Amino acid sequence: MKQVNLGPQGLSVPAIGLGCMGMSDFYGSSSEAQNLYVLGRAAEMGCTFWDTSDMYGPFTNEILLSKALKGRRSQITLATKFGVSRGEDGSWQGIKGNADYVKACCDASLKRLGTDYIDLYYQHRLDPNTPIEETVGAMAELVKAGKVRYIGLSEAGPETITRAHKIHPVSALQTEYSLWTRDVEADILPTIQRLNIGFVAYSPLGRGFLSGAIRSRNDLKPGDWRLQNPRFSEEAIARNSRLAALVAEVAKEIEATAAQVALAWLLSRDIPLATIPGTRRTERLEENWASQDITLRPEHLSRLESLIGQGVAGNRY
Repeated sequence: MKQVNLGPQGLSVPAIGLGCMGMSDFYGSSSEAQNLYVLGRAAEMGCTFWDTSDMYGPFTNEILLSKALKGRRSQITLATKFGVSRGEDGSWQGIKGNADYVKACCDASLKRLGTDYIDLYYQHRLDPNTPIEETVGAMAELVKAGKVRYIGLSEAGPETITRAHKIHPVSALQTEYSLWTRDVEADILPTIQRLNIGFVAYSPLGRGFLSGAIRSRNDLKPGDWRLQNPRFSEEAIARNSRLAALVAEVAKEIEATAAQVALAWLLSRDIPLATIPGTRRTERLEENWASQDITLRPEHLSRLESLIGQGVAGNRY
């Protein structure tokens, strides 16, 4: 198992974690019993970096994790987020980051999660109407109160990251990063390297596309939010299929799966990086975990790097 040290304060997590969002939201219905089984298996394996948010469900994903945390809280590095406000009915109520909201969200998450501390607490999205200094100042107070151990940001730009880090050390930036989403390489990765901030990559499998699981829109179930995503239009899927085909080609050559190749590529990056692929199936969980044992040869890395030159059809949101 590879451990990754995130940030200047020494937060150590497994290189492969578990994104729990899809167990409760965005990808259609799921079984709570099956989800709890997957979470239990993850804990057994050492996949103990679990990622959630108050908005997933909304709220129900944190409640799900509270059930899985019973009897094993001390072995789990638990990350959750605030900032994307939703109502009990699932309605979207905007992005918020004022101090009172931050503190109220933390208390609500602690209650739902059934714990008295959060290991890594992220601002999910930047509130354009609240200075980052106010938001991070409130997060720093949560650390001082013992409710939060480390703080993070999600989808923040270089200037925001720098300003936030001056108020309180930021341990991790979470942003989408994969073979088909490499925007962060231009300015964001150099910024966090300079500041000694770790990186947590979400959607490392291109929302499932790089694993080869999606060949047409018919592969997506009703209620799957990807049906509304620009990269999953019929035209985009057809144009992007060459990217998935190259990943599959490399996978065949090294006797691995396409998902393992995509994850191994991420883990080969020269930065402190952990990634949080999501799944509802134990076989996929174990497959993703095994990607830590794969080392891609220089010629494979070179061919995979060529993907960026080919471009990707469709915006990521």
